[in-house]
Amino acid sequence: MGSVEKPWQYNFPPFFTIQPNIDTRKKQLEAWCRLVLDIQKQKKSHSLDVNEAQSSIFSNKEINRKLPLDGIYMVLDELCKKGHLEWKDPKTRKECLIMWRTPEEWGKLIYKYISDRSMTNTVCTLFELSNGDDTEGEEFHQLDDWLLIRALKTLEVDGKAELMGTDGVKFF
Repeated sequence: MGSVEKPWQYNFPPFFTIQPNIDTRKKQLEAWCRLVLDIQKQKKSHSLDVNEAQSSIFSNKEINRKLPLDGIYMVLDELCKKGHLEWKDPKTRKECLIMWRTPEEWGKLIYKYISDRSMTNTVCTLFELSNGDDTEGEEFHQLDDWLLIRALKTLEVDGKAELMGTDGVKFF
């Protein structure tokens, strides 16, 4: 899991058992959610396989503990409630899309970039936004197309952008 800072509870065995006390469980789920988002962000990955995560993110070999599958689903359901997760197939719940930033948050970040560079009232291609030389170093550089489009749709709802077909966007 690289250099992601794990919560202090990660080396505390009860962290790997869903806690019965509601207040404690709420804090536990928050810590798990933050850890999942931080790891996905570090990996720049928007896809999560539940079986793989069970033996990586939700496992601590140092203390020989794993979060049980029902606990993993509690964490993932919490991420879903907060708008950070969507199931690829809600029936099987085996793989999901993880958004360490919600589409709205990505949209605000992109719009700030456009505004800061006085690029309102201009047209950009989606490729230019996500892979162009000018966006290198920006957090949304190399953002997956599906998430970029969702982010731009949030700007469209706010009247700040208009998608033009499948490969362009005009900013207002």
